[in-house]
Amino acid sequence: MKLISNVLKYDSNKEKRNAIMDMQTTYFFVGIKGTGMSALALILKDKGCQVAGSDIEKYTFTQRGLEQAGIEIKPFAGENITTGMTIVKGNAFGDDHPEIQKAKELGLDILTYPQTVEMLVQETTSIAVAGAHGKTSTTGLLAHVLSGVAPTSYLIGDGSGKGIPDARFFAFEADEYRRHFADYTPDYAIMTNIDFDHPDYFKDIDDVCAAFTDLANKTKKGLFAWGEDKYLRDLKVDIPVHFYGTEENDEFRAVNIKRTTKGSTFDVYRHDEFLGNYEIPMFGQHNVLNSLAVIAVAYFEEIDQAEIKHELLTFKGVKRRFAEKRVADMVIIDDYAHHPAEIRATIDAARQQYPDKTIIAVFQPHTFSRTIALMDEFAESLNLADKVYLTEIFSSIREKDGAVSAKDLGAKISKGGEIIALDNMSPLLDYHDDVVIFMGAGDIPKYEHAYEDLLSNLSLKNN
Repeated sequence: MKLISNVLKYDSNKEKRNAIMDMQTTYFFVGIKGTGMSALALILKDKGCQVAGSDIEKYTFTQRGLEQAGIEIKPFAGENITTGMTIVKGNAFGDDHPEIQKAKELGLDILTYPQTVEMLVQETTSIAVAGAHGKTSTTGLLAHVLSGVAPTSYLIGDGSGKGIPDARFFAFEADEYRRHFADYTPDYAIMTNIDFDHPDYFKDIDDVCAAFTDLANKTKKGLFAWGEDKYLRDLKVDIPVHFYGTEENDEFRAVNIKRTTKGSTFDVYRHDEFLGNYEIPMFGQHNVLNSLAVIAVAYFEEIDQAEIKHELLTFKGVKRRFAEKRVADMVIIDDYAHHPAEIRATIDAARQQYPDKTIIAVFQPHTFSRTIALMDEFAESLNLADKVYLTEIFSSIREKDGAVSAKDLGAKISKGGEIIALDNMSPLLDYHDDVVIFMGAGDIPKYEHAYEDLLSNLSLKNN
């Protein structure tokens, strides 16, 4: 492991590394509630480090895990920073942040989030999961499966993190935004797809491909890539590439796929070698592909495929990815989908599980730049639902406004496109014994909760 600013001190004997981390310092996370940051904080806490952090006071879904781990969360303030700390800086924060400024005044070590993750990457056999879509679900599945067969640390983009002493594997999510994954040098990388996203940073699809090529060339042993993605097929890399998919030219193939209301089953071949029949309790074609990537990694690490089959059967999913509940007579699904490809995958999964129900999509566009850049693709994917409602666009810390509105997107949607407000979710009360999918990367859960309250109150009145 290459040390950065002497933050983690360890003996070259791998078995002693976790035992002699620097316990005298506090690792202070600026922006600790971020999904990646909260997961990373949990890992360091598991490893015996002293961990604290700061963030906005508004409650977020990552907060509960930090509280349960006994990690103190403070409101942003320069006085939070004291001598003896090592700072882990969230990707959204610059040198003008008051806590970063105070850290510099005190001469403290300041690490970025990717730099800190890279130290963990160097500890063990590491598998990065990258892709424009599907990386969180795939990382969660990979972490679950590997944890069932060997000691495994993991960092998942839903805020979940676990640090295991003397782990054999480290499964982690690698985010392409602003090339944050450029610091990583994993043993393996899974790439689920390449697509144009984050138009506020990437110039075009070629720029995106260049970023993924950079990560691939820093990967040591091998790349596992979805074979039906034309951009992944065109990557120019020096390491072995193992394509997975459903076509004849894929090294790992899923065939005889059967999709039911209980999940999917499929046979897997590596070239002409039959690896077995697998069953997953998940929905949508994308989950078959995610499972195939995990199976391929396990094959090269010589893990018994019978163990992989067993672990695949018990996966419960990750936070905010097709999270399902029932309220009154309605099925409510919460999903992080905020790109057209993700919306298509989520609606496809709902159709598989509920083929006889009406599918209602409630979508919150995320950022003005993404909405205007992918306007037609959003309309096309949302029209796969039976009825569509929109919220106003959720802005970000990087952009507060733009020359587009949710109404502009709604005008392109043939299956509705009506704008609903948080204080008036009553249009959704017209549906009964159906499925409502709340999708978005912003504060769409607030709309979901408002609808659930309406349903619950209505149910109480009727009873």
